[in-house]
Amino acid sequence: MADLVKFTIDGRELEAPAGTLVIEAAKRNGIEIPSFCYYEGYSLQAACRMCLVEVEKMPKMQVACTLPVGNGMVIRTDTPQVQSARKYTLEFLLTNHPLDCPVCDKGGECELQDMVFRYGAGESRFTENKIHVDEQQWSPVVFYDAPRCILCFRCVRACDEGTGVNALGVINRGAISLIAPNKENHLECDECGQCIDICPVGALTSGTYRYQTRPWEMEHVGTICTHCSDGCKTTLGVRQEEIVRGNNRDRSGINGEFLCIKGRYAFDFYNHAERLQSPMIRVNGKLEAVSWSKALETIAKKFGEIKARGGKFGIVGSNHTTNEENFYLQKFARQCLETNNIDHHRTGDVTTLVDALSGTNGKLATTADLYEKKAFLILGSDLSLEHPFLAFQIRANFRHHAAKIYTVTANAVREENYGTKAIRKARFQELEALAELRDELAAQPNLVIVFGDSVKGEAVRQLVAFGESLGIPVSYCALVDYSNSRGAIDMGLVPELAPGYHASGSPGLNLKEMLAAGDLDAFWVVGANPLQHEPLKANRAFVVVQDMFLTETAQRADVVLPSASAYEKNGTVTNGCGEVQRLKRAVSTLGTKPDLEIVGLIAKEMGFAPQMGPWSPDTVYNEIRRSVKGYDIPLPMVTLGAQQTMPVNGRVGVDLNPDLIASAHENLFTSGTMGRYSKILNSVIEKRLNNAPTTIGEPAQSQPSHTKPSSDQPPGSAHQ
Repeated sequence: MADLVKFTIDGRELEAPAGTLVIEAAKRNGIEIPSFCYYEGYSLQAACRMCLVEVEKMPKMQVACTLPVGNGMVIRTDTPQVQSARKYTLEFLLTNHPLDCPVCDKGGECELQDMVFRYGAGESRFTENKIHVDEQQWSPVVFYDAPRCILCFRCVRACDEGTGVNALGVINRGAISLIAPNKENHLECDECGQCIDICPVGALTSGTYRYQTRPWEMEHVGTICTHCSDGCKTTLGVRQEEIVRGNNRDRSGINGEFLCIKGRYAFDFYNHAERLQSPMIRVNGKLEAVSWSKALETIAKKFGEIKARGGKFGIVGSNHTTNEENFYLQKFARQCLETNNIDHHRTGDVTTLVDALSGTNGKLATTADLYEKKAFLILGSDLSLEHPFLAFQIRANFRHHAAKIYTVTANAVREENYGTKAIRKARFQELEALAELRDELAAQPNLVIVFGDSVKGEAVRQLVAFGESLGIPVSYCALVDYSNSRGAIDMGLVPELAPGYHASGSPGLNLKEMLAAGDLDAFWVVGANPLQHEPLKANRAFVVVQDMFLTETAQRADVVLPSASAYEKNGTVTNGCGEVQRLKRAVSTLGTKPDLEIVGLIAKEMGFAPQMGPWSPDTVYNEIRRSVKGYDIPLPMVTLGAQQTMPVNGRVGVDLNPDLIASAHENLFTSGTMGRYSKILNSVIEKRLNNAPTTIGEPAQSQPSHTKPSSDQPPGSAHQ
């Protein structure tokens, strides 16, 4: 720890580590020093002059955002001279700033507005006409109103340093200085919207939120993003049962303020015009809307007949449904339908990793480790495009702690631009580079190894053996695709394993075998789309599908049940690092039900309710705590924040077929079926032209300007 220095702020004797900035030392002790350009975690700018303070024995006021505390320093933050300086600074900032607070989307959340109320002058001494520049639309999600801009450069630094894409810069000088996008009049970037949230005024506004509502008119619901497996918390702004906005400005999740385009904007699939809102039964070859009672009665009767004659069931679960839903589904399959023919789309080899690490502790990396550890080895993954928050953590680690980053990938990745060494290896051949890296990795104080789906089966065991041979602390992260891919494995949505990685006894059919089985009598699909790329061979099978949309699989179904999305249910999910977090319902869609309730109602209709127990999320979670090793985490702790599970510490004892593991390699602008129905994801240039930049500052090919998204744009392709 750095040596402590003693100093005084506003008469209070304080101490802080040497090198601490005055603005940070004050904040940590409950003393506010206002600023616009300063932002924790990014480079220092000293542009706004709002944080001026008096320091004894210094001839003029100093900016607190660049001045480190020193021994014996006496600082005053609230003298008449300081207050006058802040007042004059605000008066200057308002020289060209339009006084349009009643219509500005930042009203009620504007830092400039707050400071003007506190320190500002009642009237301006500037009588000249304000310089006006027309508002610009840089992309479907980013609008720029130059007269409101106070040139704090937060957006430029967030885009450059935070996300690493260099999409924003400054042009011109003096009073006509402007923030400008990287491609003439439009952006080509990650479209994450971080620049909007970090803007202290209303210069940058959201194409989805602008002119919709005011912050005090919304209910703010904190839940977990339903897209990739990074587990970012998103705070949904809800007004009149409609999601209006997504952000995480209170930094309450593992991701702090960070969100990618999917976490911030791609919630819009939930109210798409093609959303299913009524059960349907196939009559004379056509799906027709029916009541819930009729649909449930039909399923229960048919399932009962198939079970009575010893027929064969095939059940497919989801990477997006909650832990409670996955646990309840496999319990119903195994205990009531008496089958182990249950599987899901496997996207990463977590099982072999857990088995290879048996007998050890603390070897599974957390998301916090990616910011705190000293070295990283990334194998077979374009992390910035496929796991943006994990990449953000490593990038911040590099900036703040000078982390060493080694990549072994088939193609160029963004991490190479600040990495220590990059090696090209074809997919499935990444381990060939380990010998070349051994000496450098062994010289590091600790290491995190992050690997994608091309490292699976025996390759995972070889990787762990390599890591353990380095003689340094090593932790591991097996990347998976979707919001609850890890939870699906933990809850036993595979034929070979029951919940908690215990052998299921008599393994059933896996997903490929189900699709190829011509004698399957019933095929039940919950929240997945397995027939998108491969047909079901059993033409006469009774097919039941629970989904939000009429997917390729749902179109083949005999009964379709409309299910709720992750933003419409309560429960828990487990991210790729094994951290359990809690979902919280934000809205409801008429006619839909959570998958947990649907399975419970089918069980009740078949007479299995006593055996299955209540289908409330909290009750099922408590059963998970009792029966799934590593999940004995009290629900209040999960409610407070992410809690890492501790998987079984003995041998798994079952080798899963690695050939079944295949990532869809979703990028920033795709998200399986949900990505098809997100107008925002389908509206940005990067998705439409499939030209997402892959390296820091890499010039993308010239593209036409953004156009506003069409409300009737057809859904794109899906990978799930």
